Amino acid sequence: MAQALNLAKYPALRSFAAEMGEKHGFSAKELKQVFRCATIRPDIIEAMERPRELLPWYEYRKSFVTEDGAQRGVRFWKEYARDISRAQEQYGVAPEIIVAIIGVETRYGRNAGNYPILDALTTLTLQYPPRADFFRKELEEFLLLTRETGLDACRVKGSYAGAMGLPQFMPSSYRRLAVDFDGDGKRDLLDNPVDAIGSVAHYLHRHGWQPGAPVIGEARLKGSLHFWVEKLGLKPSLSVRQLADYGVFPLRRDDPGRRAALISLEGENGPVYRLGYDNFYAITRYNLNKRYAMAVVELGELIRRRMEENPSS
Repeated sequence: MAQALNLAKYPALRSFAAEMGEKHGFSAKELKQVFRCATIRPDIIEAMERPRELLPWYEYRKSFVTEDGAQRGVRFWKEYARDISRAQEQYGVAPEIIVAIIGVETRYGRNAGNYPILDALTTLTLQYPPRADFFRKELEEFLLLTRETGLDACRVKGSYAGAMGLPQFMPSSYRRLAVDFDGDGKRDLLDNPVDAIGSVAHYLHRHGWQPGAPVIGEARLKGSLHFWVEKLGLKPSLSVRQLADYGVFPLRRDDPGRRAALISLEGENGPVYRLGYDNFYAITRYNLNKRYAMAVVELGELIRRRMEENPSS
């Protein structure tokens, strides 16, 4: 059951309020007024402890890589074709990746979250020790964002983790990486698909997206040394030439100097292996989970196929 917030009960929140006053000039009165509408919600902690990303890949992908998701993506791409093309020209990001991210995140705005962001970030700051420092920083960023944009801190809704808008940006990413892509003088990720398109492309560009470069490739394995490559994580650190020393080979001919990571996913009949290149790693900067990034890639591929099958509006 949700609990109304009593500021006096939480020394950590009083310390936070004092810091917001010293660093950013917030008055005690306005912060007290903001937190009066905040609620500590145990259901947010419960949601944090059972994220969908913990599902095995073959289950996780069923939620996102679907024919319905592809058709919605095609409609979104066609409706905003000019803006998506402009985002590709400006930032170099493949259109299907931009479209797929917005599809995976919120189904093109249909499911942007119903948790008050203030509740989410306050609850996680106070009652989720594993990442309390991260969420405390995001709470700071959220209050700065609402002051800068004129949003009502008590009314903005999003995910249980504090992400918001069509592309589900955390407040820090919203402040630093959202762009006014339609030129109306506002960076609106809550209600403006054009700004969301430009902002997703800008985000990936800033995190190292390489125009025209591959995202993933199929891998062929020999022996058992690939175990050591998996331990290196998602960031490409070995070249295709070096990977061969560990029995990891691209299924298709590839630039031997290109760096890749070995991505393992849970298939229904055993592990599925892929080579993840720098562009795959860029997608994981959006969401750190490899299953998420793979869902974006596969949904994007399906959307592009459907677009090519039916290019007319």
